[in-house]
Amino acid sequence: MPAYWIAHVTVTDEAAYGEYAKRATGAIQAHGGRFLARGGKHRQLEGRDHARNVVVEFPDLEAADRCYHSAEYQAALAFAKGASERDLVIVEGVPA
Repeated sequence: MPAYWIAHVTVTDEAAYGEYAKRATGAIQAHGGRFLARGGKHRQLEGRDHARNVVVEFPDLEAADRCYHSAEYQAALAFAKGASERDLVIVEGVPA
């Protein structure tokens, strides 16, 4: 079953976060990740609003987890820390 990264982000340093996004894209794609939503228009209906919302589909939960813990993604993530407030969860999809 596919799995999804769901991230809610408030960027506090555009330059550093841009570097994170550039580097993270390669790591995500290397693990079979595909962006479904990446900071487009949104409507906050409940909870805390973040200006940027991202959804990435992975082949399965293990691929999503391996990506997050990979050396390449962790190197990219270093640019996001201190440059954003983030919530990130991995959610397994439902059978088709």
